Amino acid sequence: MPTYMDVHDGMHVTPEQLAEAHQLDVEAQKGTGVEYLRYWLDSKAGKVFCLATGPSKEAVDAVHKMAGHPARELYEVSEGH
Repeated sequence: MPTYMDVHDGMHVTPEQLAEAHQLDVEAQKGTGVEYLRYWLDSKAGKVFCLATGPSKEAVDAVHKMAGHPARELYEVSEGH
């Protein structure tokens, strides 16, 4: 299953607010084949980074859109060693 990293801008949120947004992703991903795995917050820069697996870039993007917070950028990534 491909892995994707996305970037959100303008996310000046608290860790608690981000956890709530992530929960919306978890609910929206049901039945889509997408799984949001982890997320990171740079509160000073207002950026959030999310790691997900899914059948396609479009499917991963659609989950964020359903949850109400589409990403500005989305990349298919592979882990380095």
